[in-house]
Amino acid sequence: MNFIKKYILTISGVLIGSVAGYFYWKFVGCTSGTCYIQSNPVRMTLYGALTGDLILNIFQPKTNQKKHEN
Repeated sequence: MNFIKKYILTISGVLIGSVAGYFYWKFVGCTSGTCYIQSNPVRMTLYGALTGDLILNIFQPKTNQKKHEN
């Protein structure tokens, strides 16, 4: 349960991005097949998942890291 609380933004970003990527392929995608990412539903879903993760990770709070003094 702590894992889900810690990475809720990452999990949400991947899920939202995956769904958005799939719908983008379904309704907008490349019909001619010449577009490398947009012509394949798996690639577009993975691209959407990556993009969603990167966008929502912007809002991830930074953790406090203690510097070790030598």
